[in-house]
Parts: sequence; C-alpha cells; structure tokens
Amino acid sequence: MSLSTLHEQLRALRLGHFSQALQQQQAQPATYSDMSFEERLSLLATHELLCRDNTKVQKLSRQAKLRIDARASHIDYRANRGLRKDKIAALLSGQYLHHNQNIILTGATGCGKTYLACALATQACDQHHSVRYYRLGELLDELNIGRADGSYRQQLSALAKRKL
Repeated sequence: MSLSTLHEQLRALRLGHFSQALQQQQAQPATYSDMSFEERLSLLATHELLCRDNTKVQKLSRQAKLRIDARASHIDYRANRGLRKDKIAALLSGQYLHHNQNIILTGATGCGKTYLACALATQACDQHHSVRYYRLGELLDELNIGRADGSYRQQLSALAKRKL
C-alpha cells in the first residue's frame, strides 16, 4: 500500500490530524526510530484527540458569540471590586451548570460584568458546554422579532439547548 493511499484512507475515516502527525513522523524518522509501534501509534492517536478537542472548543467559542475575549486568569480581584476568589473559583469549576443553576451579574456601569460573564462563558466552552452570549436588550429584540415572524418557539428551543 502506498503512503498516499494510506493518507487518503485516514482522511476518509476523518482522521486528518492523525494523517498530519503521521507525515510529521515520516519526515523525522530519526526522532521516532527508538519507539515501538504501539508508542508511535499512541502518539498519533493522542494528537488526533487533542486536535479534535481544540477544534470543538474553538467551535463552541465561535458559536457563543462572546463580546470580548476574556480569560479567567486575567480577572482582577482588587478589593474595591468586591470579587471573592473562592466564589469565582466555584463558578469557574462549572458545577452550577451541572446543577442547572443560574447566575445573575449585577453592578454599576463599568465594573466588569461583561468581562466576568465572558470569562465564565469561555471557561464553560473549555469544559465543552454550549454557550451563547446575549445582552438583555438584544435578546428581547430577537424574541420580539421572533414573535412577529413566527420563529418564537424555535428561538426558545434553541435557547433551551444551550447549557449557558
């Protein structure tokens, strides 16, 4: 069997990342010559799984339509903000999602509600939960338009499918 046929078969099986990793192994035979077949195969499978995981997280992040790129590691915990690390850590763990609980963020304009919401949403995407970011006004506008054009029930169904 030729290598091109093998790569075509891997792509047909939707193992494109596996195929790329195999090409990398073939391009650097000295690096992998000391490894057994099982070790090399394990590296290829691990690479495929990691790439699929990254692709899923990227897709969930795109679908979330987050307003800003916020990361939990960049949350500002200065005393005047009133954020408690233990409470935020509990939220970042995602347990509230498993218990079907809600979070309401309130505060003055400019205090960081959007950033915190986007950081929680990003963390949920990283944990493979479906997310959709809305500002209240935009959501209400979309639902009102849905009532007018008959897509209201579909919109509610789409919202219900999101974990956050």
